[in-house]
Amino acid sequence: MFSDQVIANIDNALRTLTGQQIGSDRPYPARDVPDALLRPWERQRAGRMMRVNHAGEIMAQALYTGQATGTNDLALREQLQQARMEEEDHLRWCETRLRELNSRPSLLAPLWYSAGWSMGFLAARRGRASNLGLVVAVENQVEEHLNSHLDELPADDERSRAIVAQMRDDEVGHAEKAEALGAGKLPMPVRMAMGIFSKVLTRGALWI
Repeated sequence: MFSDQVIANIDNALRTLTGQQIGSDRPYPARDVPDALLRPWERQRAGRMMRVNHAGEIMAQALYTGQATGTNDLALREQLQQARMEEEDHLRWCETRLRELNSRPSLLAPLWYSAGWSMGFLAARRGRASNLGLVVAVENQVEEHLNSHLDELPADDERSRAIVAQMRDDEVGHAEKAEALGAGKLPMPVRMAMGIFSKVLTRGALWI
């Protein structure tokens, strides 16, 4: 029912923006990794990078929620909701690491959520291939971004690196599953716009 979807969307937005994620209850990837990052300026740098990752996961929550809302394909909706739940784990892990680093989430979180939901909903309304194509395009971008963070995090920050590596592996899995389900290729202008927005999010979340 439409009213149920509205309630579910509002609930997810509130939980995402207030740090009340449920997720799939997977363990924290860094639970057994010593926190050897001692230099204050390196902790600050790592905190900013994890803030960007956290902002990306807020947008992922919004994307998958918008995509699930916009599709009439019940089987696909279930797949998208499962992926969204795994992304909730990422959001929870990033928030935990931000607290450990005495950092904070991006102040622009509502903007990232609104943009992500709109993008996901519009892609879903264009049909199954477009909906799945968005998953592939976004997850490929995220994989590239997370690989760069694995290279750029402070050398001693194995704790953040463990989180980012697990997130990267999950994103690759989401893209592969979407490909197998029949993802289409998004038009070049759409992919270019996504690349520009990715840079805006990265720069914005890094400092704000």
